[in-house]
Amino acid sequence: MAERAYIMPLWLRGWHWLNAFGFLALIASGISLHFASPGSTILIPFETARIIHNIAGIGVSILYVGYVIANVFTGNGRHYRRPMRNLSRELNAQNAYVAVGIFKGEAPPVVPSPERKFNVLQQITYLAVMYLAMPVLVVSGWLFLFPELVPQTLFGVAGLLPVAVTHYAVGFLLTLFLLGHIYMGSMGTTAFAGFRMMITGWHSEH
Repeated sequence: MAERAYIMPLWLRGWHWLNAFGFLALIASGISLHFASPGSTILIPFETARIIHNIAGIGVSILYVGYVIANVFTGNGRHYRRPMRNLSRELNAQNAYVAVGIFKGEAPPVVPSPERKFNVLQQITYLAVMYLAMPVLVVSGWLFLFPELVPQTLFGVAGLLPVAVTHYAVGFLLTLFLLGHIYMGSMGTTAFAGFRMMITGWHSEH
């Protein structure tokens, strides 16, 4: 009989899927805003894309703040703490599994459990995304929404230019992360174990 463990509580799954849909809306509307101009259309008409981007951005910002608070009060934040002990050994083992082991049907170095949800690559990646990239994206997005808060000049150029470049760059990197995140979801004990866990909350070895 396959061993099962309840890994993802309902609040975390709800946040995950709402955040995912919010990001998809941001990506589609952001591409439309970046590569189109008023009166033209790429994916979404420019004015519609602007409204969608603002609403989705506010929604994702609220979800992010709620997530950080929930991590503190539910104890979920402990899964992001990465002790330096055995870091090199765990990285080597996980890299070997991703590069070779998964294609040979080997068991992953870390099987999700209530005590440890993430392998070392996930810990490092999610820590950088959630506690470094996301705050930059949220703050730069709100500065776009309220440009009067931005100084007229920053670093010798128009104030909004560094904000825009930062927002676009982080948005692009997080889009790449989203694609990688989908692929990483297939690297569990089975190709669909990670996706099933984010729907049911339960992890099964089979």
